[in-house]
Amino acid sequence: MFSTTRHDGVSKGEYASFNINEYCGDTVENIAANRKALCDELGITTDRLVMPHQTHGVEVRQIAKDFIALPDNIRRMILEGVDAVMTDESGICIGVSTADCIPIIIYDEPHHAICTVHAGWRGTVAGIVEKAVKAMAISYKSEPRDLTCVIGPGISLDAFEVGVEVYEQFRQAGFGMSSRFVRGKWHIDLKECNRLQLVNLGVRQEAITVSPICTYNENADFFSARRQGINSGRIFTGAILS
Repeated sequence: MFSTTRHDGVSKGEYASFNINEYCGDTVENIAANRKALCDELGITTDRLVMPHQTHGVEVRQIAKDFIALPDNIRRMILEGVDAVMTDESGICIGVSTADCIPIIIYDEPHHAICTVHAGWRGTVAGIVEKAVKAMAISYKSEPRDLTCVIGPGISLDAFEVGVEVYEQFRQAGFGMSSRFVRGKWHIDLKECNRLQLVNLGVRQEAITVSPICTYNENADFFSARRQGINSGRIFTGAILS
């Protein structure tokens, strides 16, 4: 399990320097070079790197053994509009892209399965992490008590200011304890909202690790769309089963 930083790549400007996401405006050549470098580090070929085109929805996609052999255009269709990917196949790196949103890795050791989740504020309110856990239960017979989860680098409570309309959606969804009113602005704790969802599903609290990294405050090392705008690089949080 890992999250990339901004360092040791070839991309320029707001994509500097390690960006592998093709949906944020970076050049094809730089993306390809960075992907190759990541795959070399992981010991896999680039066709075994699986990245969905996220749309802040709640679609969860299973990556089966035959996925790797599919033509590129079919792979793209399968991964279009997907915000969580899961697999029980060894040697396939699945992951999600973020730049302030919350990446979550869910690991089921007994059933040799893993899922990576992109939880922005819309996905968090809509319960994407809950949908991911339930999808793993259907596909792999995963039990919440057996899961180990990592909530990765993302924007912090202090940095994530929202308008009252967004706050109302969180309040109505039952996340009132994960918010704070500071100097005329509501702040939402996206990491805590997702942690609470996992706990409510039956995941053991001691099996959930929450990264202290705030991408907004640590923009020198991690991409932040709030600081840099949407035309900037993305962190890739991935996992690969041995």
